[in-house]
Amino acid sequence: MDFLKLLLRGIALIPTLVQGVEDLYGAKTGAQKKDAAIAIVGSSINMADAVTSKQIADSGKFTGGLSTIVDGVVECLNASIWAKL
Repeated sequence: MDFLKLLLRGIALIPTLVQGVEDLYGAKTGAQKKDAAIAIVGSSINMADAVTSKQIADSGKFTGGLSTIVDGVVECLNASIWAKL
């Protein structure tokens, strides 16, 4: 599958994933929940395969980008009506 399609499919899962991680790991710290979310998203887009096939040239920057996306989704959800339910 084309890497871009795989990446976008993984990113589309993030809002649902963040809510699921919150439900599962509610007592954990925000950093622990974020690490769990990044690990799940990374797995869903087969990050290890992409790194070995050189589709990801810098895995640290890639993981940092995922981290930024997760932070943004959490910020949006916390600022929405969803957070008050």
